This record gives sequence, C-alpha cells and structure tokens, in this order.
Amino acid sequence: MVYNISYEPEADVITIWVSKESKIDDAELIGDVVVHWDKNGSPVMIEFLNATKIVPKMVEALAKRELQVSI
Repeated sequence: MVYNISYEPEADVITIWVSKESKIDDAELIGDVVVHWDKNGSPVMIEFLNATKIVPKMVEALAKRELQVSI
C-alpha cells in the first residue's frame, strides 16, 4: 500500500491519503487529528493539525515503543 503524504507549512498540517479512490463521506476530530471516512467507515485521509508539535512526540513515543502520545 502506498500512502501519499504532504505538509502544508502555512497551516502546519500533515495530510496522509490512505485511499484516493474513495470519496470522503464523514470526518471526525480527535484532538489534533482529523480522520476522514468513506461511506463504509474506512479511513480515506488523516490530517495532523499542529504537526510540528505532534510529530516529534509521535517519533519519540515510537522509539520508546510506547502506545500512547501525550500532547
């Protein structure tokens, strides 16, 4: 599977397209993460808001093999 990832510095948002074939039907805001779903409930796109704050903490947690990231 190939993920298309982009960063918008003006908005400080990382966007990960999980599926460009599906159409977005709904979205859910979970903290600083927005998950966009298709009509079947499968993720289509994930956005990380405030990316410069979140990503370093995610990398640090992954390096420690932690399952949760505190923001």
